Amino acid sequence: MSFVPSSVRAQPARRASRPSPAARRAGALTPLALALCCLAPAAWAQQAPATGANNAAPSTTAAPAAGNAANTNGAMPINTTNLAPVIITGNPLGNDALSSPSSVLEGKQLDLRRESTLGQTLNGLPGVSTTTYGPMVGRPIIRGLDGDRIRIMNNGLGSVDASSLSFDHAVPMDPISADRIEVIRGPAALLYGGNAVGGVVNVIDDRIPSEPINGIHGTAQGDWGGANDDRTGAVQVEGGDGKFAIRADAYTRATHELRIPGYADSGNIRGQDDDGNGPRDHLPNSDGRVHGGGVGMSWTGDSGYAGISYSGYNSDYGSVAEDTVRLKMHQERFGASGEIRDLDGFFTKLKADFAYTDYQHKEVDDGETGTTFKNHGYEARIEARHRDFGPISGSMGLQISQTQFSALGDEALVPSTDTNNFAIFDLEQWKVNDRLTLSAGGRVEYTRLSPSAGGNDRFLDSSKRDFTATSFSLGAIYKLDSRWSIAANGAYTERAPTFYELYANGPHDATGQYLIGNPNLNKERSFSGDLGLRFEDGPNKANFGIFYTHFRNYITEVNTGLYTDDDGEVVPSSTDDALSQAVYRAVPADFYGFEASTTTRVLESGAHKLDLNLSGDYTHARNSDTGEPLPRIPPLRLGFGLDYTYGPWGAGVSFTKAFAQHRRPENDTSTAGYYRLDADASYAFKVGQTQWLAYVRGTNLTNQEIRYSTSVLRDIAPEGGRAVMVGLRANF
Repeated sequence: MSFVPSSVRAQPARRASRPSPAARRAGALTPLALALCCLAPAAWAQQAPATGANNAAPSTTAAPAAGNAANTNGAMPINTTNLAPVIITGNPLGNDALSSPSSVLEGKQLDLRRESTLGQTLNGLPGVSTTTYGPMVGRPIIRGLDGDRIRIMNNGLGSVDASSLSFDHAVPMDPISADRIEVIRGPAALLYGGNAVGGVVNVIDDRIPSEPINGIHGTAQGDWGGANDDRTGAVQVEGGDGKFAIRADAYTRATHELRIPGYADSGNIRGQDDDGNGPRDHLPNSDGRVHGGGVGMSWTGDSGYAGISYSGYNSDYGSVAEDTVRLKMHQERFGASGEIRDLDGFFTKLKADFAYTDYQHKEVDDGETGTTFKNHGYEARIEARHRDFGPISGSMGLQISQTQFSALGDEALVPSTDTNNFAIFDLEQWKVNDRLTLSAGGRVEYTRLSPSAGGNDRFLDSSKRDFTATSFSLGAIYKLDSRWSIAANGAYTERAPTFYELYANGPHDATGQYLIGNPNLNKERSFSGDLGLRFEDGPNKANFGIFYTHFRNYITEVNTGLYTDDDGEVVPSSTDDALSQAVYRAVPADFYGFEASTTTRVLESGAHKLDLNLSGDYTHARNSDTGEPLPRIPPLRLGFGLDYTYGPWGAGVSFTKAFAQHRRPENDTSTAGYYRLDADASYAFKVGQTQWLAYVRGTNLTNQEIRYSTSVLRDIAPEGGRAVMVGLRANF
């Protein structure tokens, strides 16, 4: 047996939509720079989704990780600000620096990285890559971990959707609506749940104002261009009288089919195709439309705030693996948030957040709805900061959530399942002295999964499961001097299996598999640690870190070597529309690697400033029993960039080397390496009381054929070719 890449048959030649079963039946610092160069040959040949306009040095605390050059489909970022923002996610004590590696995108940095998906927007940050299923679908991958192990949040609470279930399911968030995106790499289970083993991505839209607003302010933004002729527009307006505040926003996006450099199918596929070479110069059925918006209001005062919000999201996009299939998605979200500060007594601050989400998407085949996925539920969270006891400060809290998931129709591969969670957590910090700060925390989380067969014979054996998971963490930051510091983390994490890992039993055309869950799975247990060296001296910054995670029982899909029909009956592999059978199993696994970035001011003369950026990362993952590589692992990537500013003018260029990925499971395919060149230019100006930013971005300027090793469709859906995008943003 061998690890299946979650898409054993996602690599075959593109096919028209398969009939439904019913139809068928009827500075850079010199030492660090040298280290990056030396690590390249030692890391083996791997392909990384790290290309694009910028090579950045995002801070491991609150990195300004993007910059003048855009990140389109995998840019390495460039830093354009000197002051690192304080990160909010995972930082209830408001520290200037976290022991966990983290990155922040906001303002101009975010404007110049925005793509049509959250994964593409973040792709290229240290340790961050993306799944892809065409240009409208992309979920972040952190240090080689994807799916349920990466927690996607909106304003600190989970996004209730179906994106972790399948690679063709989009995250119902458009980056154009985000004010700020924060990424924590490594275990974040202590504060956000045992499933956050790989990290957390928090999209912050500030729809509930938390600070007083006086007068009326707003932004408007428009973009046009790119490899998919993206036309995006967004407007946001907020107003208040210093006490009462209201905010409203709306956005829209429309794209054409993706332009690609050459054939959609890889050489391996074209060599097996008797019908010709397949699509060329464009990716069929890759267009899409998105629109949404929201409104929020709050009362703000000197000692806190309280508010409510509503948001809606709608999308319609094609499945690039099936020419006549489209996914139509709808989500509504109701939120409430409040905070009380400056309390007397044991607790000095209380913060509460609540969100109720109603999500569904339909998979429509040639105008007929085949499967409808629904997920609705709520999450509530309370954090309380206690008063300091000398050098010790801390925060504790509780978290409650309930979701009801169902999949009805041709591809109902899991039963309807209710999932209930209740957790308590505590994080304490001890400032030993001016140099050393220690932190420790723990979390206990109870999870109950209650499946319902709903008359489907495949799920009659599904039964309730209960799990109590515990997690612990230790962290430290030691300041060597005013510029250098060392950060270290260690964690033990337990994760309850998801409903699809336990109960799956059905066909999954998106990955070409018949998936079978394991109702006897135990909690997934992991030990992890990372060590980082950080430097900051004005515009000069550097971060270098190593990480290691050992899973006692890593839950993954394992190929049995058998093939089945849509009813689960074993058939010869030569049978038309045969599906590869895969089962969920727990195996020991190791993940380790490095992340590095530097920014060095090489020129500063009057208003002229020039920064040199170097970056790189690498992840190695294997079954520790057999030594076999794990699937969809992003490989070694190295980046070089220059960032120039002169008053209101800005320009950037970046060059990324992505190595080939030959470390793969037996039934998977390799991906070639590539070189990628991106560039951008911007100009800021003021007209009246309105601040304007105009920019142009060029991506994949050498028109390289790029296929990500993290994509289940790497052999039939490459990334976009050479493209230019122009944009304009106004702040009033």
